[in-house]
Amino acid sequence: MNRTIKLSDLSPAPGSRKNGKRKGRGASSGAGRSCCRGTGGSNKRSGYSKRAFFEGGQMPLARRLPKRGFSNAMFRKEYDIVNLRQLQDKFKSGDKVTPEKLSQAGLTGGKRPVKVLGSGELKKKLTVEGCAFSAAAAEKINSAGGSIAE
Repeated sequence: MNRTIKLSDLSPAPGSRKNGKRKGRGASSGAGRSCCRGTGGSNKRSGYSKRAFFEGGQMPLARRLPKRGFSNAMFRKEYDIVNLRQLQDKFKSGDKVTPEKLSQAGLTGGKRPVKVLGSGELKKKLTVEGCAFSAAAAEKINSAGGSIAE
């Protein structure tokens, strides 16, 4: 007899699922009184979870280590990156490329300054303005007959 299996008919194999420990059901259950959580403190309470990197009242590692040296994070300038192969694909020869046009073409987010990098080949004559350039990108744009203006 050909019987189709339905999702509602599925069940785990016999013996593969074990009943969980029933806590708080008296001393003879083996999990009464403190319900396997110890004798007290915040860890015994329901809903408790300690915050990340909490070390139980010990001075945390991040506060024990000395803070010295210089970090450039405050002064770092972040750029949206555009490669020459993307300019080759999105623009026609003779076009003027600006950060606004790069944003409209979907190559940048439009909020940060743009830097053009020299990855890929450029065979079109493009005028690129308002961007920062790597040395390789500037050389390739100029050798293709284009021009750059920062």
